[in-house]
Amino acid sequence: MHNIKIINDKDIFFMNRALTYAKKAYDSDEVPVGAVIESDGRIIASAFNMRETSKNALCHAEIDAIRRACKRLGGWRLSGCTIYVTLEPCPMCAGAIINARINRVVYGAKDSRAGAFGSVMNLNNYPLNHKPVIVPGVCADECGALISRFFYKLRKKRNNPD
Repeated sequence: MHNIKIINDKDIFFMNRALTYAKKAYDSDEVPVGAVIESDGRIIASAFNMRETSKNALCHAEIDAIRRACKRLGGWRLSGCTIYVTLEPCPMCAGAIINARINRVVYGAKDSRAGAFGSVMNLNNYPLNHKPVIVPGVCADECGALISRFFYKLRKKRNNPD
C-alpha cells in the first residue's frame, strides 16, 4: 500500500519549512502553498505559489520546487527525495511528482476540490510507472488554517472593496 501515514519529527520539521514558504505566498497575495524538497536531510529546493504574480497557471509551488531540484541535482530523476507541501497536490503537480520519481509526498491540508493523492482522485491508483509513498495530514491544522485565512481575507476584500 502506498498511502502510509507515519508522521515523524523529520516530517514535522520539513513541513514547518514548507509553511514558511506558504506564508511568503500569503504575504504576496498568492494562495498560500509552500513546498520544499529534501534529500539526505537537507533542503535542496523550495518554492511557493506564484500564479497571480507571474500570470502563469504553471507556477504552483510543487512545479517550481521540482524545477529547482532538477537544476540543483543536474537531472530530472529525483529518486531518494521527499517533497513536503502544505496542500495536497493537484493533478498537474501530482503528475510532475510522479514523473520526477520523487519517493515520498508529505502534505498538510487535504484539497477537497483538486487533490490528486486521495481527496478528489488518487493518481497512485492508476497503472503509472512510479507510485510515491503518500503521507497526508502533517501539520494539517496549521496548513489548513493559513489557507482558510487567505480565502476569508479574499472574500472580505471582494465584498468590501475600498
